[in-house]
Amino acid sequence: MQDYKQRFIEFMVRAGVLTFGDFVTKSGRKTPFFINAGKYRTGSQMQTLAGFYADAIEESGVVFDVVFGPAYKGIPLVVATTMVLSSRGRDVPFCFNRKEAKDHGEGGVLVGHIPRDGERVLIIEDVTTAGTSIRETVPLLKSAAAVTVVGLVVSVDRMERGTGTQSALGQLRDEFSMATFSIVTVEEVMAHLHGRKLDGQVVLDDETHARMVEYRRQYGA
Repeated sequence: MQDYKQRFIEFMVRAGVLTFGDFVTKSGRKTPFFINAGKYRTGSQMQTLAGFYADAIEESGVVFDVVFGPAYKGIPLVVATTMVLSSRGRDVPFCFNRKEAKDHGEGGVLVGHIPRDGERVLIIEDVTTAGTSIRETVPLLKSAAAVTVVGLVVSVDRMERGTGTQSALGQLRDEFSMATFSIVTVEEVMAHLHGRKLDGQVVLDDETHARMVEYRRQYGA
């Protein structure tokens, strides 16, 4: 596993974003782990997080012209990530959407760079469970211009089945003929944290790891 993936996993734990216990997902599944990107609260955390997104994007090899962040959580992600990419020598435009169309000033629902015909768009999201926001985002982008949505990057791939036998990311990949990838997968999280002490404590002990294995058996793609 690449070093940046290991550092990202530990970063999520220390930020309180990745936690273990008893939770219920939006779909009603009882899960022993939870990822809450809303726990990122400081400028330094966002800068660090954006660095991990940039690492994953660079490793993916996806070729793109514009980066898009769906409202709301995608907005700070797309801004921070493009700032990091710029500091690494690649200055790319970004855009994001409003939840409601603006009826004054410049109007419209898109803010920042307005996509142009022929441009290739990469979408940045936090975690995709059902893919709802992406299915709203792609038509929005294509209504603005004749663009190609070339990829979607998320922080963690939960590797759970969507509406069929595939994972949510797998479904989106096939549905929109685009690359889908993540900074880490849940299997990488399990492999790195199982039995490992972090700041003096084991955050993923044998019992919780076994529950995650069972959860993967039930709902994994």
